[in-house]
Amino acid sequence: MDRTERTEEKFKELFGGIPTQNEGADAEFMRILQRFIFGEVSYVGSLDNRMRELVTVTVLGVYQALPQLKAHVAACLNVGLTPSEVRETVYQCAPFIGFPKTLNAIAAMNETFSARGIALPLESAETVGEENRYKKGLALQAPLYGDEIAKRYTWLPAEFAQSLPQWLTELCFGDFATRRGLDGKRRELLTVVLLAAQGGAEMQLRAHVVGALKAGNTREEIVCALVHAMPYMGFPRLFNALNCCKEELGKGE
Repeated sequence: MDRTERTEEKFKELFGGIPTQNEGADAEFMRILQRFIFGEVSYVGSLDNRMRELVTVTVLGVYQALPQLKAHVAACLNVGLTPSEVRETVYQCAPFIGFPKTLNAIAAMNETFSARGIALPLESAETVGEENRYKKGLALQAPLYGDEIAKRYTWLPAEFAQSLPQWLTELCFGDFATRRGLDGKRRELLTVVLLAAQGGAEMQLRAHVVGALKAGNTREEIVCALVHAMPYMGFPRLFNALNCCKEELGKGE
């Protein structure tokens, strides 16, 4: 198949329709976009449609591209992802992009769910309580990251030196990573994408590439996820991510 035929195939799989022909005021631009994303990038690498769509939803959440987010939430459902898997992908953006942007993404997601007849709220995914969120979070954090954050910020005034590492453990790992719906491998891979899309988080990105490898992702899968995110975040963000993680991603399996 040539890339035009691949675009038609992928578009049908994701959206149940056909790509732009000559509709609208900017049909030429839409053809460039669709043939590049769906006829080229979507066919390079090992990730399947389901993981690629979670990557896409993640980047669109970072950039608050809410109309496109709605379309790709629908595509997630079309390729067999559960509403819970999509919800967890959006929820776990919060520690990285903040709660207001995540709430915007949740609203767009829920609008799509409602349009598809999915009853809200979804079934609870919580697995921790107030009494054990730190303990359960640390059990996930420590094998991947040890106590690096606590050691790195000992120079802060005492109250903050204690609170910041504790909050990171409790919020990122206790409140979010312990939830049902996504396994640790996918969560870590999507975290790499989150950090790459933000830009300016190269130190954290490098740490999370190591974490993603420890969680079971291959170097090829990490590169594939970053490359798949590129049409949505741009070449500079991709190259920044690849360059800062060259040592980790360039090693043999």
